[in-house]
Amino acid sequence: MKASVRISRGVESLFGTRDENIRLLESGLNVHTQLVDNNLEIEGDPGNVLRAENILEDYNSLIREGHVFNNGDLNSYLRVVTLDSEVSLRALVQSGRQRNFGKKILAPKSVNQRRYLEAIERNDMVFGVGPAGTGKTYLAVAMAVSALMSKQVARIILTRPAVEAGERLGFLPGTLQEKVDPYLRPLYDALYDMLDNDRVEKLLERNVIEVAPIAFMRGRTLNDSFIILDEAQNSTPEQMKMVLTRQGFNSKMVVNGDVTQIDLPGRRSGLIDAIEVLKGVEGISFVQFDERDVVRHSLVQRIVKAYERYNETIGGGRQLSLKLAESGAENGNGENRAASPDPAVDTAPQA
Repeated sequence: MKASVRISRGVESLFGTRDENIRLLESGLNVHTQLVDNNLEIEGDPGNVLRAENILEDYNSLIREGHVFNNGDLNSYLRVVTLDSEVSLRALVQSGRQRNFGKKILAPKSVNQRRYLEAIERNDMVFGVGPAGTGKTYLAVAMAVSALMSKQVARIILTRPAVEAGERLGFLPGTLQEKVDPYLRPLYDALYDMLDNDRVEKLLERNVIEVAPIAFMRGRTLNDSFIILDEAQNSTPEQMKMVLTRQGFNSKMVVNGDVTQIDLPGRRSGLIDAIEVLKGVEGISFVQFDERDVVRHSLVQRIVKAYERYNETIGGGRQLSLKLAESGAENGNGENRAASPDPAVDTAPQA
């Protein structure tokens, strides 16, 4: 089947850099397109051609109404609408209303990002779980800045585990704050993107914004605060429980993590533990992101998908071996473990 849609304005925006948008439309719907005298000809199966036609008509009407697609917005929207036939381009754009976050004006670029922002607005505790590049941290910091500017909260608390990503950095020079700052850099980056540098420095000086590792949270009660626990997959169950119970009156808490990137050696992730324990608890919302929500380079989306396929292939066998190993460790006493034939167990230096 063939169809033709006239594209009178916004041809450059529709095609995107190196035609990445139109190629995404073609691969997502398995159609072939060709631009002939401002008419985009579409060829493919009838259902897919009709779907592409509807998407392009929505695009045309949005452009006529003055909507501007910036910074890869259209590419992110097309990823969603080509995969989910129940979502229209117009509905996705309109439901993702723009919000003012400090010096940034942002709109959610996927259905799950919209659900995430709405969940933060409605609930006092939200878990955002999903792969890298889905905007979990960035959007949470944006919502925290918005809450602070509108005086809904009096301060922002940003925290994350100080866990190295698969490498040993040894002893770092400087004060305690200088030692932990490298672990917290992604949170600082998001803050400086939302607010002017001078304003961030003043808010940090006055402790209106506090960026600290989890260890600094023990024994505190955080009232009138917006609390973000980032990289939560690297917290232990004990740390997770400790942080979750810091929440005070008139406070919101957002917990973010990616359960496929756990850097805890031989320990159960506090994020996985919390998801199981808190399932069904009133007032807590869980938002699950996937590769369709990745808003970084399109290659990141393909990398995430490739790892998911790989983990699905080998995951069952690996989980079984881990469970057997854990079972053996629990059933054996100290003497049995000391007699392990594995030299790595016997000779490992004590921390």
